[in-house]
Amino acid sequence: MPRPFRSASLKSIFGALLIVVACAASCKRDGGTARSAADPASATAVQSQLTVLRDSADAKWQAMVASDDQKIGITRLLLRELQQQPGSNPTQLGALAAANDRLKARRYTQTNLPSAQIDTYDAAQDSLLHALYPVAAPVGGAPTENARNFVEGLQQLDAGVASFRIQYDRAAKQYNAYLALHQADVAHFGGKYPAPQPLPIFELASPQ
Repeated sequence: MPRPFRSASLKSIFGALLIVVACAASCKRDGGTARSAADPASATAVQSQLTVLRDSADAKWQAMVASDDQKIGITRLLLRELQQQPGSNPTQLGALAAANDRLKARRYTQTNLPSAQIDTYDAAQDSLLHALYPVAAPVGGAPTENARNFVEGLQQLDAGVASFRIQYDRAAKQYNAYLALHQADVAHFGGKYPAPQPLPIFELASPQ
């Protein structure tokens, strides 16, 4: 009788050990899954990549704004050049200068990019340039070399507006797509700063 009892006991102990090992393995797998879902290292990598993509979009935006600022500055220089010419119309040039000075205050921002405001700003700047060109270069001829250079510079900058916006849109869309793909990781960023939000875009299509 002792031998069967010993055999049964060993089987019971061995069976219990198998259950414990299986449970431990299962718990390890479950724990690994939980850690993976909230892995601080993963969240840090996502945050780092988002920073790179955001910096790229910001750089494109800043280049676009710098170009627009340059256009406003050249317009101001052109108007001053014209005001020094004999027979100039101070009232007309003064009105154009005032309209040019108001542009920056009316310009859209990176965090506020409604299409209506974009259209309003573009219309204001286009209206100014369309009124200025005939005064600065009547019948295609500017009164001075400086005036001619300013007009040519304005035309080149104006032609590049769409390209700047397309480049910004491309960078902003890359940021937005990556942000949408990693929302679960973004939820684990924590800290005192608000969660990153998608960037507004111009919605311009690249020329074919």
